[in-house]
Amino acid sequence: MDFAFSSEQDMLRTAAREYLAERHPLTELPAIIDGEPGWQPDSWKRLADLGWTDDELSLLDLVVLFEETGAALLPAPLFSTVALASPAIRHDKQLLGAVASGELKLSLAWAESGRPQGITDTDVATTVDADGRVTGRKVLVPDAAFVDAFVVTVAGPEVRLVRTADATVTPVSTSDQSRRLYEVEFDAAPSQALGDGSVLVEIESRAHLLAAAEALGVGRRALEDGIAHASTREQFGRVIGTYQGVSHQLVDSYAALELARSLTYWAAWALSEDDDQAKVAVAAAKTAAAEAAVTACEHAIQVLGGVGMTWEHILHRLYKRAQWLEAFGASGRALRARIADAILG
Repeated sequence: MDFAFSSEQDMLRTAAREYLAERHPLTELPAIIDGEPGWQPDSWKRLADLGWTDDELSLLDLVVLFEETGAALLPAPLFSTVALASPAIRHDKQLLGAVASGELKLSLAWAESGRPQGITDTDVATTVDADGRVTGRKVLVPDAAFVDAFVVTVAGPEVRLVRTADATVTPVSTSDQSRRLYEVEFDAAPSQALGDGSVLVEIESRAHLLAAAEALGVGRRALEDGIAHASTREQFGRVIGTYQGVSHQLVDSYAALELARSLTYWAAWALSEDDDQAKVAVAAAKTAAAEAAVTACEHAIQVLGGVGMTWEHILHRLYKRAQWLEAFGASGRALRARIADAILG
């Protein structure tokens, strides 16, 4: 059995990395995400033209892609559309076509204040009446101000499509400006039925997998910055990378990221093949990758010293995204409990 990426996937990685370096360099990111609207809306059509929103991309293709967008901290609703919302509209060719062409951007609205906030938690207060009108309030909705519609979880459970124009979107103060979060309120908002809540299991697995892929990219970029600094910065007449106290931190980050990369690729294969170990693989990948990204950022900040703590440097942006990915969906502790349950019964 060949476990290597296909030539097409290698080409996708190369093309994505080159495009992001040219069109979305990290040096220009702060001005975009600290300003308004917080992203470049005209970039969405280009991403669609590249095929990045096409439902025909496999999970392995998406893992390759999201590693690169994670490293670039791409300020666009790609994660919310492709990772979170797309599975809910898979049965609707018209909606899928609109997403693929760049005409429709989506996000998932699932979490509610004071209630369990996992994607598959169906104890929600948001309701839909006999006329299909949705009423309720969702919190921590990614990219809500950037999208055209929401996939909303309602009591039943079921999922409904609500247009952004029929909702009230309020920004929430968060540390990661490259992925903004919002509260979204629905007051008898007209909606379209998308199906029952069974799709939420698929959405959670897919989102956790692609969050792991993003984390690999974030961690890789932080590690590269740390290595570059340790290779050029001199202290006491020597390059600081020759000191074990510096090099060991970078080596530890590399080892953790490579382990997480193996787990993420395994999870992508297992989920694609509907393998019996898919749930365990995804939980392991998300936990390992997110934690490795956080550690890689922390080690890089230590290696860079005072420079790594400055607002102007990109490292704190990477660190904030890594922390968001670690907290997203389910904590490492909760995911380890799932793995233990699967192993121990």
